[in-house]
Amino acid sequence: MFELKFNDEQRMLRDMVRDFANNEIKPLSERIEKEEMIPEELRKKIAELGLLGVSFPEEYGGGGFGEIGYCIVQEEISRADMSVATFIGAHQSIGTNAIFIGGSEEQKKKYIPPLAAGEKIAAFALTEASAGSDAFHIKTRAELEDDEWIINGEKLWITNGALADVVSLFARTKQGISAFIVETDQPGFIPGPPEKKMGIKGSVTNQITFDNVRVPKENLLGRDGRGFLIAMRTLDAGRLGLGAACLGASKELLKMSTEFARERKQFGQTISNFQAVQFMLADMTTMIFNMESIVYRTATLYEQGKDVTREAAMVKYYCSESFGKIADMAVQIHGGMGFSKELPIERFYRDARINRIFEGTNEIQKGIIARNIIKKRGIY
Repeated sequence: MFELKFNDEQRMLRDMVRDFANNEIKPLSERIEKEEMIPEELRKKIAELGLLGVSFPEEYGGGGFGEIGYCIVQEEISRADMSVATFIGAHQSIGTNAIFIGGSEEQKKKYIPPLAAGEKIAAFALTEASAGSDAFHIKTRAELEDDEWIINGEKLWITNGALADVVSLFARTKQGISAFIVETDQPGFIPGPPEKKMGIKGSVTNQITFDNVRVPKENLLGRDGRGFLIAMRTLDAGRLGLGAACLGASKELLKMSTEFARERKQFGQTISNFQAVQFMLADMTTMIFNMESIVYRTATLYEQGKDVTREAAMVKYYCSESFGKIADMAVQIHGGMGFSKELPIERFYRDARINRIFEGTNEIQKGIIARNIIKKRGIY
């Protein structure tokens, strides 16, 4: 397994996060689901452990664990609760990471330390009602007026939208799509009510209206008209974290399903003796092995500075599809108990579905993969 190659610091991080997830997050999972929000006291504990900036260099107040460390965190957190992992991912891997990827040194030093410490929360605002998968055709506009950008438009499905202090925003200017750092205490920043969702209910999701929001000229991220590249590079990292989250949840489902199969008796024997159940466990195990392999292989390439657009698409596509299949098999193995709210199986089943949609639908991921391999004439 890839975890055997983790260094001592990475293993310590994994063990620390695993203990935290088991002792602090799992006991709150039913409350998170019922109240459709992560308790503030839990968010503070997550921040105090440094989990909101684990991937960033220490010079910016981060943990210095890089993308591999971030994937370790997302894997372990997701074994307890996918909503918490989604909150962390939207804050760190896309909201703050857009600033890390596209920001100037001055912007990074100003914004990343308080975000990495959890003193402020970040969000990533790209999607619109008419620009989901077709993100290039966003309509939100930013117009330069003296020393300020004036932003108008609406963003949809923004994770952490109502919680965020800082938003990495993408809007259209005369030069094309540009990226901006928006502080949400500005007049005209208007979050809508929380969306009611099938799964990841504890993750707050909002529509955001920008009504003549004024942003200082210096809060432009990168060059005017080059924001789409920042968005795509940011989503590469986001898709890696999503894959790691799918991996962690899948491992938890395998563990619960195996334990249940060893205990549940039918026809005078445990159902773990039935070939049908054994085959499902074998399929789950094989998919998990593959998920773990591509997540950490790609994270390693990312840390080496390689272009992982194709690989990140494969991670997102394969891991989200596999998680959905594993969740379905876990329900089947548990039978009626898998369909009942008495066990967390049905929550994982509902939480699994969104992973094939957000951060680029799986159809988009297959298009990315196919275009890449066609361009290279089938040479892998």
